[in-house]
Amino acid sequence: MSLADRAEATGAPAFVPDPRLVNEDLAPAEQWNWKVFDLFAMWMSDVHNLGNYTFAAGLLVLGMNVWQVFTALLAGFVLIYIGMNRMGKIGQRHGVPFPVVSRISFGVWGANIPALIRAVIAIMWYGIQTYLASVAVNVMLLAAWPGLASLTHHSFLGLDALGWISFVSLWLLQWVIISQGMEAVRKFQDFCGPVIWLVMIALAVWVLAKAHWSISLTSTPHPVSTGEQWRQWFGAIGLILATYGTLMLNFCDFSRFAPDYRTVRRGNFWGLPINSTAFVVVSVIVTAGSLKAFGQAITDPAELVAKVDNTWVLVIAALAFAVATMGVNIVANFVSPAYDLANVWPQKITFKVGGMISTVAALVVTPWNLFSNPTVVNYFLGGLGAFLGPLFGVIMVDYYWVKRGKVDVDALFDARPGSPYHYRKGVNPRALWAFLPAAAVAAVLALVKSFNDVAPYSWFIGTALGAALYALPARRERTATTEEV
Repeated sequence: MSLADRAEATGAPAFVPDPRLVNEDLAPAEQWNWKVFDLFAMWMSDVHNLGNYTFAAGLLVLGMNVWQVFTALLAGFVLIYIGMNRMGKIGQRHGVPFPVVSRISFGVWGANIPALIRAVIAIMWYGIQTYLASVAVNVMLLAAWPGLASLTHHSFLGLDALGWISFVSLWLLQWVIISQGMEAVRKFQDFCGPVIWLVMIALAVWVLAKAHWSISLTSTPHPVSTGEQWRQWFGAIGLILATYGTLMLNFCDFSRFAPDYRTVRRGNFWGLPINSTAFVVVSVIVTAGSLKAFGQAITDPAELVAKVDNTWVLVIAALAFAVATMGVNIVANFVSPAYDLANVWPQKITFKVGGMISTVAALVVTPWNLFSNPTVVNYFLGGLGAFLGPLFGVIMVDYYWVKRGKVDVDALFDARPGSPYHYRKGVNPRALWAFLPAAAVAAVLALVKSFNDVAPYSWFIGTALGAALYALPARRERTATTEEV
């Protein structure tokens, strides 16, 4: 149902949205076909990837044991579950994607600020994740067919021939999927989410058999003091929050297609505290098994699979890890910039066009060069990533505390002076004055070496600071409504 049709159905005067603010992708959703399993599978796709495996396995190497990793990440995923539900409720209730939700707090034109920050981060990581998946594929291809090493002797733009073949192949596969729109994304998540579980279970059985079915859940290859273990425990929670802070910000892009809020909560419950914690525990158990079986803790699953002396197993594993990485890439790094870029110029850029721009940009920036440059990854992407917490804080406190969930959806597509979300020339200065100092503090904490001890908590601190700076001057303007949120 269009915005105008919805107005007529409720007996209100026909509303004509500003064409500069709307297209069929940004308008409230008209189909609600994302059920509990779809959201559950989406989280499987997002969690089951090489990065999360390596992160969890790395905690074991740093000095935490299996039980400590389990409890830390369970606590982190419970907090993430709560945050996803809060953002998910906004998307499901109003049916609009993240850049349109941002108009509530930042104004109809100011919303482009959080949208473009999120888009730039996603595009960069889209390319980097595709590159990392291609590296994993290369490792296993070379293990299966050593003769392919001849393709690694010469490079072009910093990448050898085999690297180009793997990268472009994965890039094209993702392009084919995302060019079909959100419905194709939903179907792909339903497939690739469970796939990596099969590989992980098979890998766990193989490694445990190699370790004679005996591993320690209370030991670590690098023991540290009790105080250091506690520091790492809390740090792991902070880091997992920062990792998922990106998707927490734009989860409404997916929840907008859910038929009701109960579906959102159930899908998130099975996908986050249950499935996500189980995956990282299996990852750590596999790593602990590798320590006993091979004498070293292998934190890269591609390197571990390469030890399997069977060509077909290597090929199947390579395809599975590629599918898993494409899954997380599409969920975390494609959907958001597709909507975010569409928001900039809705008359010319649709969801599909925005997606195409994102994928081309992810190729043009040669992500392998970005990833090999610590300055880019740590300072540019890390700094931008620190901005996401304050954005989340401002949006949450504005929607739930200031406006108490009362939103005029039609007005989100109205750029006339005097409309509720026009604020001052289409920008809410209060949101900017809350976001900018909070983002600056979060970036300093995340990037300056003197603050290494608090760096894992930069997202949480930025979120709290952004929320507080927005709430203080807005106390007198809280909406006088008793609507339950």
